[in-house]
Order: sequence, then C-alpha cells, then structure tokens
Amino acid sequence: MVSALLRYLHQRYHQPCFLLGAGPWNLPIFAGHSDVARVWSFPRHTPFFVSRAWWSALWSLHRSDPGPIYVCERQPRQLARVRRLLTLGGINPGRCLFIADAGADGEQHWVDRFLRFGAHTPPALHASDYPLPPAQRVPGPHLQVLDSERAERNEWLRAQGWSGRPVILVQPGNRRSMSKSRDRWRLLNADDKLWPTANWVGLLHRIHAHHPEALLVLCGAPQEGAMLREIRSAAGLPALVEAELPLRRLLALCEAAHSMVSVDTGPAHAAAALGLPLVVLFGAESQGRWLPRSPCGSPVLGVGGPPTSSRVDQISVEDVFSAWCALLARMRPRSAEPTACEGN
Repeated sequence: MVSALLRYLHQRYHQPCFLLGAGPWNLPIFAGHSDVARVWSFPRHTPFFVSRAWWSALWSLHRSDPGPIYVCERQPRQLARVRRLLTLGGINPGRCLFIADAGADGEQHWVDRFLRFGAHTPPALHASDYPLPPAQRVPGPHLQVLDSERAERNEWLRAQGWSGRPVILVQPGNRRSMSKSRDRWRLLNADDKLWPTANWVGLLHRIHAHHPEALLVLCGAPQEGAMLREIRSAAGLPALVEAELPLRRLLALCEAAHSMVSVDTGPAHAAAALGLPLVVLFGAESQGRWLPRSPCGSPVLGVGGPPTSSRVDQISVEDVFSAWCALLARMRPRSAEPTACEGN
C-alpha cells in the first residue's frame, strides 16, 4: 500500500523516491518500479551500523539534503530505532516527517492515511514550492511487471502445459503459515487467518463446477508447500495445481490471471495493485482499514472481519463462493498487456 505514497511523492516533488526498509521483500517488490530510484533493504533484527547498506543509504541521505524524508514506520520499538539512526547519522530533523506523529481516524484506510501523510511538508521546506497533485491524479497502490518477467511467465506457463487457460489463483497462506512457528500457530488455533482445509476444498469444487475450463492454482511461498499439497490432495481435482512461487513470478502471474481468492495477506494487496480482481477473507482486521485497492478500478470484495466475524474460520464456503460470483458480475475483460493498469 505504500506504493500509493511513493507515486504521490513522485508527483509532488518530481523525483523518484529512495526507499529504505527492513525485510528482504522490499527489493523484489519494487524492482523496476517507476516511482523508486533505489531500494536499500536491511535485516530487521541486525544493527544497522554493521550493515554496508546502511552506510550507503546514509551517504545518499546526506547527498539528497534538503530533500524530504517521510518515515512510515509506526511500531514503537522500530520507530525509536529509526529516530536514533537519523539522529546518530546527523540527518537534519527539519527534513523529516513521521506518520506516527500525524494522527489518524481509527477506521481510516491505510492508503488514505498514507496519502494524507504525503500532503504534509517537512519544516525545512516551503509547502508553496511543492503544490499537491490535482485531486484527479491521486494514486492508488500500484506495482509493475517487467517485460522480461512477462516473457518468462509465458514460457513457464507453456512449459507447465497451462497456456491458453484462464488461471484462477488461490492464496490460502499468510505470514504465520510462512513462519518457523507455523505448526505451533496451528496447534494452538491462534491464527485468525487460517481457513480450514475442508473449506478450501469445498470452495475449489464450487469454483471448478462454475468455471470448469479454468486452471486453479494454489499459490504460496516455498515454506507453505506442505499446506498447498495438503489442500490439493484433499481436493482431488485434475484442474487444481500448486505453485511455490518466488515473489516476482507471483506478480507476473497476477497480472495475467483471471481472478484470485485470498486471505488478508500481502499477496492479496500485490494482486490488487496489479489490477487482478479478487475476493479477500478477513479475520480480526477491519476491511475499512485493510481492504486491498486497485489503481484501475478492478473489483476487490471483502468477506468477514469485524463486526461480522473475528476469524476466517467463522466464514462459510457459501459466503466466499457468493462473493466470487459477485466478483465475476463486476469484472471487465482483462488484458496482460503492460498498460492494462498503468497511468491511472
């Protein structure tokens, strides 16, 4: 969702952004992104000062003075760490704004909160020098796929014997199913985003009966392979396959797929940012704050979440299938061309 802020800042300051972030996914998510000049990615728990990437980033921060610095971190412990790094690095505090200081309506969608944050101006700059983008150009989240990745995706589909069929993606996992503690989460029944295998099986059979020519693809990270195989084995559908996908291939596949059904997780937001119509199952999080958004008006329908439910296992197969059917009624024909969801 922060990609909406990146485009907004690019429009406002007429320069693509430098992006500093913790975690290994920043580099692949924003590879080749038109609103990002460079990405630095840091280990979440390793001291920044022992990382060569930090010294490179610090040099660029000083070189970009007096350019604005927008800090999107909001977790207290990590935010304190960021503030220390900027202070110890000698960064002018007048360049910096912190989303944690900006305040927000408790039910405000995160995209709206990011864009409102981008409309603020650091004290070291004059707001009149950097007018806000026109209202009709306010962006939504968006990601980009490279031409080389489209060619690789098409060749991969041919090699699997899947070319020419509508592809419906199913994303059953979330960050807990990727963690080393996933068995513990499952044993304790503490994962509010875990939909039972029997429910996935029931949904897959309903979708297949409605759209028998489509290929159903269970997608997930390599750490989720056992879960994907369990669902596929239980479903027993010839039209159902599993795919343990690296992130960039998942993005390329989202760009060309027919639709998706996903729990509330990162790949759902990535799919929406690429214009893929999808249904999202919510657990304890609010749809009002977290429902994925598309940059080009492709439909995204949420099921569950407060006040209706607090766990996805409280959502029925019928409710999800009905939402998917409603999605079909709102869908426009999709194109896998590079311009299908850009420029909006």
